[in-house]
Amino acid sequence: MTILAVLPARLQATRLPRKPLRLLGGQPLILRVWERVSDLGLFDDVVIATDSAEVAEVVAESGARCVLTSDRHPSGTDRVAEVAAHPEFAGVRAIVNVQGDEPFVSAEAIRAALDMVIDRGFPIGTVAAPASPDTLARPEVVKVVAADDGRALYFSRAGIPFVREVGDAPERDRLVRQHLGVYAYTPDALARWVRLAEHPLERIERLEQLRPLAAGMAIGVGVVTEVPERGIDTEDDLVRANARWTDRTAGRT
Repeated sequence: MTILAVLPARLQATRLPRKPLRLLGGQPLILRVWERVSDLGLFDDVVIATDSAEVAEVVAESGARCVLTSDRHPSGTDRVAEVAAHPEFAGVRAIVNVQGDEPFVSAEAIRAALDMVIDRGFPIGTVAAPASPDTLARPEVVKVVAADDGRALYFSRAGIPFVREVGDAPERDRLVRQHLGVYAYTPDALARWVRLAEHPLERIERLEQLRPLAAGMAIGVGVVTEVPERGIDTEDDLVRANARWTDRTAGRT
């Protein structure tokens, strides 16, 4: 085994209670994500990581692989790290964290994150996409600025890069990048990340990737061509996702 995908799935989501078990196209959301990631053919194993015995039971009945993790983890990254630390995964080359609410995650995004680790040698890889300037004023959209070699300089909910002179706006607009929440790590980098103490920047922005960045860990940012469908965080998101699922299914018939 060389590449492992882990899908963190916490049952007690705040904005969408019982999110992993809510139905998308008639099946629990977490299973739809597992199906999607498995079907991409990019991984040697795909594992669901959950703190819920109920989720684990539903997953087991479907035939998907699941690991029951601690209920004390503060983030999905910690949950992924617990799975990656199991002895059976000691030989993996890279671990990919795909959020358990991303049923439409693209192969392009996952490859871009993996390329940063496997081909470019970064300990951590993630993804961004060109975004319209109007996203700069939206704090729910995380922006990233990267160096010429792809190394992340900063992630923020604020509008970066900032334009000081109006005449520089067109150039700025070409540089606006929206961060997408797919991560790849080497095993050592993931283990180090979760050992780090919470950083003030992470706490202020509510962005956990600022923890390894502030500690000097390099994060490579791959750029994909377009922003994929957003994850499912709210009831409205779930309604839109089911509508899209119905349209896709109808298109196959």
